[in-house]
Amino acid sequence: MPGTASHLARLRLALTLFFALDGFVFAGWVVRIPAIKHQIGASASALGLALLGVSAGGVITMTLTGRLCRRYGSHQVTVVCAVLLSLSVALPPLTHSALSLGLVLLLFGAAYGGINVAFNSAAVDLVAALRRPIMPSFHAAFSLGAMAGAGLGGLVAGSLTPTQHLLGLAVIGLLVTAVAGPSLIRLRSPVREPRPDAPLPEPSDPLGRAPRRASSARRGIVVTFGVIALCTAYGEGAMADWGALHLEQDLGTSAGLAAAGYSLFALAMTAGRLSGTAQLMRLGTTRVIVFGGATAAAGMLLGALAPTTWAALLGFAVAGFGLANLFPVSIERAGAVAGPDGVALASTLGYGGMLLGPPTIGFMADWLSLPAALTSVAILAATAAAIGFTTRKASGR
Repeated sequence: MPGTASHLARLRLALTLFFALDGFVFAGWVVRIPAIKHQIGASASALGLALLGVSAGGVITMTLTGRLCRRYGSHQVTVVCAVLLSLSVALPPLTHSALSLGLVLLLFGAAYGGINVAFNSAAVDLVAALRRPIMPSFHAAFSLGAMAGAGLGGLVAGSLTPTQHLLGLAVIGLLVTAVAGPSLIRLRSPVREPRPDAPLPEPSDPLGRAPRRASSARRGIVVTFGVIALCTAYGEGAMADWGALHLEQDLGTSAGLAAAGYSLFALAMTAGRLSGTAQLMRLGTTRVIVFGGATAAAGMLLGALAPTTWAALLGFAVAGFGLANLFPVSIERAGAVAGPDGVALASTLGYGGMLLGPPTIGFMADWLSLPAALTSVAILAATAAAIGFTTRKASGR
């Protein structure tokens, strides 16, 4: 039965595996960005435009995935996107120009965006069924997967070529999907997905579900959380795309230690998200957003402007802990208000931050410097905290 404890536990495990796989594959690609940059001979701005492909592909797909989830089910869409993500991660090392890199990253980003909307929609349904704010635990699995992917990337950076490394990630991704995918497809959603033309459920739904299509007022709430997610995703994307390059280029660290910098950031995010449920139950949504944004802003200023590697690494860790719960809280609240459509809209806005981040930081790095460009992450984290405080009534807590 979809509502039994054992069914919900199996569903939670299956979703956790896909969140972890997503982080593992994405981080594995991220830590090889410096090597790919060298391979194609791109400037910082050209690389930024190529990296735009990930975010552009993701945003384009996210606008469609909410409908696909309502029509085919979020579980099925998750599995299909996992296969595409695993296959496409092997393509970047095969390119030899910024243009060709951008094109293959468009496909990679499409798969990445699709799977994020799909498994977040499935997770929102599970949160509603369990009646506990467990959304941060799924994103902790993503961060743990990212930490493992970045750590592995650092270990093999000196011995494997980017082609060998990313092909290995593709094989691992397909194997995990082959094991966990059939199980996820068999497990029905604990909240039945309505047909697109079905009547809207009332706000007093026994499971606490909100109407699936947002009214104007609900859409405004969704947009509010989407903007918070945008500020957060900008920071996460900046660390993913530029953090290792900052350590290697500006502070003179080795490729392995530069990769470890993102791993440390991911570890701090994991710690923050593992404690996220307790934070939400004790502090509420508003305080988690405000304190998290302020902490991330302080940490990112240190990480961007510190003159030594170890101080920068400390700043990255503090920023990771501060950013940890802003994105999952925003997506969960948007999904609670408007179902898969809410997740899709907030995710589209959120990953719009990743859309803006790579070219913005790339151009700022060329005009000013990479450290100066990275301070924009601190500015947006502080903005997220301010929005969370001024719109605290919309959070519900």
